[in-house]
Amino acid sequence: MPEQGLRSGGMVAFVREHPSLRYVFFGGKGGVGKTVMAGAAAVWFARQGKRTLLASTNPVHSLSSLLGQDVFGRHQAVAGVPNLWAYEIDTADTIKRSKEEIKEKIKWFLKFADIPTRADDFVETAAMNPAFEESAMFENMINLIFEGRYEVYVFDTAPTANARRLLGMSRVYSLWVNKMLESRKEAQAMRLQLSFRKKEEKDPLLDYLLGFQDRIGKAKAVLTNADQTAFFFVTLAEALPIAVIRRFIGWFKDFGIPVGGVIVNGLIRREDVTAESSEFVRNRLEMQQGYMKQVYELFPDVLAEVPLFEREVRGVEMLDRVAAATFGAA
Repeated sequence: MPEQGLRSGGMVAFVREHPSLRYVFFGGKGGVGKTVMAGAAAVWFARQGKRTLLASTNPVHSLSSLLGQDVFGRHQAVAGVPNLWAYEIDTADTIKRSKEEIKEKIKWFLKFADIPTRADDFVETAAMNPAFEESAMFENMINLIFEGRYEVYVFDTAPTANARRLLGMSRVYSLWVNKMLESRKEAQAMRLQLSFRKKEEKDPLLDYLLGFQDRIGKAKAVLTNADQTAFFFVTLAEALPIAVIRRFIGWFKDFGIPVGGVIVNGLIRREDVTAESSEFVRNRLEMQQGYMKQVYELFPDVLAEVPLFEREVRGVEMLDRVAAATFGAA
């Protein structure tokens, strides 16, 4: 059983122990405060002088609401926080562009293979795959990372099951590309044998697959680099969100995605509760205290206990307060 209590030094110690940390992900069950924690972390990194991007890969965005300014579909400087930009990825546009790119690749294949049919039918079939949206978002996320415009990238991810598929795309893609390359090389060899012309023709699809294999290899290297990348799980002191992250922490580790630790959000502070407090509040405090014992038994790396604030967390001022509670006062 791990030692009871917060990990020594908490969140700020973790960051100091990982000076090369650059790609920071926040996830957990829906409704636990992932967006708030991602926003607070991004504000904190920016205030340390790091050029920081706060990006949402959640199809149901809430960054604009959190920040009080429109950051949908473009990189927007966050008012009141030097060094910070925010960006809600336009899911519809991402999927549209992904379809167009796939269509071009399929056209290459059909032309090379002399198959007389339309690429659109193949594209629509591919787009019906439940993982198509995650594939498109993964591509967009990797594009952001490879552009290298920022020193720190903080990602507000979708609920954990979606984040699992999103970040797992690097392994899925690797398996798929390797199989496609194998099939493509066999087809190319057979075509050459059957052709009267013994000169090997350029195969644009094979070239694309080789390039894509290299790209996915680099993406996987980034996502599994424990010096540069960390995934933080956010939970409430409640049964269901605890059960969700307990289930998925092991899966993320199996995929090689470095897990930074656990942040418990929305805690009622004992010092704020008096004999005059309502029965609901007193009962809620006791319930949370009971679940905190479970949290410390299950998770050795609890990095922060973030209180329930007296008002909704919206705007930079409140995010600074959350950042102070998470990382410690500056």
